[in-house]
Amino acid sequence: MSRWSVSRCARLAILLLPTLLVLASVGVTTSIAVSVQESSIREATGERVRDVATSLAQLDQVRTVLERTGVDVGGATLELQPLADVVERAAGVDYLVVTDDRGIRITHPTPELRGGHVSTSVDAVLAGEEFLGTERGTLGRTLRAKVPVRDGEGDVIGSLSVGILETRIAADFDDALRRLLPWALGALLVGTLASSALAAHLERRFRRLDALAREAESVRRTADALREQTHEFHTRLHVIHGLVSHGDTAEALAYIDAAAPVDSGDAPAEARYPLLRATLDALRVELGGLGAELETAIDVDSDVDDDVTLVLANLCRNAGEAGATRVRCSLTMVDGVLHGEVADDGPGIAGPTADRIFARGFSSKSDSTGHGRGVGLALVRRIITDRGGTVELGRSELGGARFRFELGARS
Repeated sequence: MSRWSVSRCARLAILLLPTLLVLASVGVTTSIAVSVQESSIREATGERVRDVATSLAQLDQVRTVLERTGVDVGGATLELQPLADVVERAAGVDYLVVTDDRGIRITHPTPELRGGHVSTSVDAVLAGEEFLGTERGTLGRTLRAKVPVRDGEGDVIGSLSVGILETRIAADFDDALRRLLPWALGALLVGTLASSALAAHLERRFRRLDALAREAESVRRTADALREQTHEFHTRLHVIHGLVSHGDTAEALAYIDAAAPVDSGDAPAEARYPLLRATLDALRVELGGLGAELETAIDVDSDVDDDVTLVLANLCRNAGEAGATRVRCSLTMVDGVLHGEVADDGPGIAGPTADRIFARGFSSKSDSTGHGRGVGLALVRRIITDRGGTVELGRSELGGARFRFELGARS
């Protein structure tokens, strides 16, 4: 597996980890809560049936009836069944069965089963032990408590069994679960939203780190390339120095021409005229410092005077200072008349400002130098009008301002 693939998998794992932790935490917490709730319900139910059974076993009415039950079971049922019915409803239990010392039912919710032998063993209870647990009886599986009934001397004279159906316990548990479920879902939702927000934040950080890594790699490659070029340049300089120091100027020129060919015959017009070339070279450096690139299209058949270079310099500099990133300068000569244009991709010049743009002292830019602004364009108009020319302001096809001028060339 590649290094990139490993990094990608590690990142994916980090992004998914908060969500997985939320899911696991909510799942485990909910499972524990469900288990605790079920245990609590069963424990509370067990305590209830045991308390009811114990309380009734100590009731004098129950003891008195059981002491004489062996004589008349039917009569005992008539006395105790109303009591059992009231207790069942009041305590919320499903059955209450009283037996004599032989295990014969005296009370039971089902009338047909009264007077019969109990379906589950009560031998241990009649021997004096208590029981709490789940058994299947005539009504189904129930959580029941069985306790012995003793007379005044402590002898066991019967048993008392109280139970609640397991189906009712399950229904109580389902009801508790329904009340718990919204809280669990709410916790899951909040946790998922929080983990998603955290994952999104981490992803943004990863992307920034990726961008920084790509930038660092690009800088490294550029630095390597510059080191190689610097090494090559130093080598060439040493060769040229050696040739010149030994007087081999012809060989030095040939070596330079091979490394950087110079074709003065086919060179552009700006390169053939020193003043124009120097002006444009200086403008390229100055505009480069302002973040702009100078494009030139020069077609003249003689060098120009310093008035023309002054006009070009002021117009180009004004474009760069206005915020342009591309400045296009053209100059042609037709029948002794110079036609010039400087266009840019800057913000342009609005209508009200255009009416005052050539006024001396007016400028749309703030003065950070303290020497005053609004001189360059006023100077441009004065030079051109003094030479009998014209200058106009328009909209450039690059999107910014465009200055066009005409003036006669000096012979």
